[in-house]
Amino acid sequence: MSKVTYGSGMFHLRMKIPGGYTAGVVTSFYLTSEPEYGDHDEVDFEFLGNVEGKHVVFQTNVFLNGVGLREQQFDLWFDPTADFHDYKILWNQHQLVMFIDETPVRVMKNLAGRVPGYQFLTRPMKIRASIWDGSAWATAGGSIKVDWNRAPFTAVLQGFNVDACPSAGGPQCSSPALPWNAIQRVTPAQQAAYNNVKGKYMTYDYCRDKAKFHGCLPVECGYN
Repeated sequence: MSKVTYGSGMFHLRMKIPGGYTAGVVTSFYLTSEPEYGDHDEVDFEFLGNVEGKHVVFQTNVFLNGVGLREQQFDLWFDPTADFHDYKILWNQHQLVMFIDETPVRVMKNLAGRVPGYQFLTRPMKIRASIWDGSAWATAGGSIKVDWNRAPFTAVLQGFNVDACPSAGGPQCSSPALPWNAIQRVTPAQQAAYNNVKGKYMTYDYCRDKAKFHGCLPVECGYN
């Protein structure tokens, strides 16, 4: 979606997700460094399609130095296939915050350099949106595949907006003069809304999955 790489900013898109039978179909809006594989950073909004009559699963994920496995999944409080909703990413040197309709659904503080072993997003990233075949894993652990007889699967995007710092040229992307860099933490109201989302709608959190990490959770799980 973008040719420019960014070092910080606010990234916004309105989306309406494909409805009906969408098993195996993944719709995503994300930031990613290049190359997109190997040691890269990435921030994902992902919608995992489902069979008719079952909810689309909403998932966020973060890759740091090429390692993801930081999934958080939600049974949303609305139907993302019925209408447009706002999806926004705030990324600066203080934090990463992912919003749906101004409600935070993921917050990751930047404590790198202050907490041993703590990692945070460091690479310039481009903006991407895509719809793709996730048959191997997206629906019922990959047991239900894309049914291409039901294609096309169409996502509708609008309201794309970037208020961000290009990584090449211009001011330093951590400059306090950039307005989004002044946002050092979520507000008390945003924190309360975030706690509500996690308490009511989160169905999976990698930070509770000790078996996945053989008992040793990622360092950030103790701070976010």
